[in-house]
Amino acid sequence: MTPSSAAADKQRDIVTESFAFPLPRGITPPVATANTEVSCVWPAGARLGESPTWDAEEGVLYWVDIDGRRIYRYGPDDDVREVFEVDRRVGAIALRRRDGFVVAAERDVAFWRPGAGFDVIATPEINPDTRLNDGKCDPHGRFWFGSMHEPQRDAVGSLYRLSPGGEVAVADTQYCVANGPAFSPDGSTAYHTDSRRGVIYAFDCQLDGELCRRRTFVRIDPAQGVPDGMTVDAEGGLWVAHFGGARVTRFTTDGRVDRIIALPVSNVTSACFGGDDLSTLFITTASTGLDAAQREQPPLAGGLFAVSLDIRGLPSPRYAG
Repeated sequence: MTPSSAAADKQRDIVTESFAFPLPRGITPPVATANTEVSCVWPAGARLGESPTWDAEEGVLYWVDIDGRRIYRYGPDDDVREVFEVDRRVGAIALRRRDGFVVAAERDVAFWRPGAGFDVIATPEINPDTRLNDGKCDPHGRFWFGSMHEPQRDAVGSLYRLSPGGEVAVADTQYCVANGPAFSPDGSTAYHTDSRRGVIYAFDCQLDGELCRRRTFVRIDPAQGVPDGMTVDAEGGLWVAHFGGARVTRFTTDGRVDRIIALPVSNVTSACFGGDDLSTLFITTASTGLDAAQREQPPLAGGLFAVSLDIRGLPSPRYAG
C-alpha cells in the first residue's frame, strides 16, 4: 500500500531549524556543527525504523519498521512510497547480487522478495530471550548481523557472519544490544556497537572474514544518547545515529568528532547514503519509547529524513549468495 495524505505531503517539506522539543532526561541538546538542512521526506510514524539500504539500480531506498512489521520502499525522484506488511520483525535488510534481499528476522536469516514470503536459510539464535537485530553486508559480499537480549540486561548476544555459501559463523560474543555493523571502504576495518554499553568497537577484518584486534573505537557519552546504526562514507568517516540523542555524528578514522547533524526527533536509529551521486544521507528514526510530552510534538518521530552533504557515501554492498 502507498500512504498519501495532505498531512504527509505537508510534513515532508519540514526543515530542521530549531530543537525546542522535550528530550529524554539527562540528554544534552545537540549543537549542529554542519550547515545542513534536514527534511522529513516521509513521516511514516514507524515504531522502530531501521536498516536503510540504498538500491542504486532502482534508485530507491528500502528500510524497515521492526516492531511495526513493515518494509518500506521510497523513491526520492518520483516520491514513490510503498509499504510491505510482513509477518515477523525484520531487524535488518540487505540487497542480494541475485534477485531480492537477505534479512535478519526474529531468530532466522532468510531471503525475501516484495510480494513473496520468507525463505529461511539459517537459524543461528535459539535463546528465547534474544532476537536478531541490525545487519549489513561487507565489500566482499558477506552478510553480518548481530543479536540482542530483548530485556536488554544480559550480554548474551553475538555478532554473526553469513558467507556467500550460506554458512553462518560466530564472529564475536557477549553483546547486550548488538547494533550497526559497518566497514571501511576497503573492508579491512569492521565497526560494531553494543548500544547498551555505549561503545563502538573496531576490528581488523581479515580477507577470510575473521575478526581480530578488537578495540574501543568510541565510547559515547550517555548525555548524547546511545550509539545505534551507522554507515561509512567514501573517505572512511563513520556516521553514527544516536538513539535518544537527536543527532547523527561523523567520526574520523581516528575517532575524532568531525561534524554533528541535529534532528527534530530524539530517537535516531540509523543512516545510509543514497541518491544519484550518493551525497544524500537518509536517516531512520523511531517513535517507540516516547513520553507523553514528546508525543504531543508534530508527528515526525518514526519518519524518514534526508540531508544533502558535501561528502559522498559508498554503494550499499550486496550479499553474494
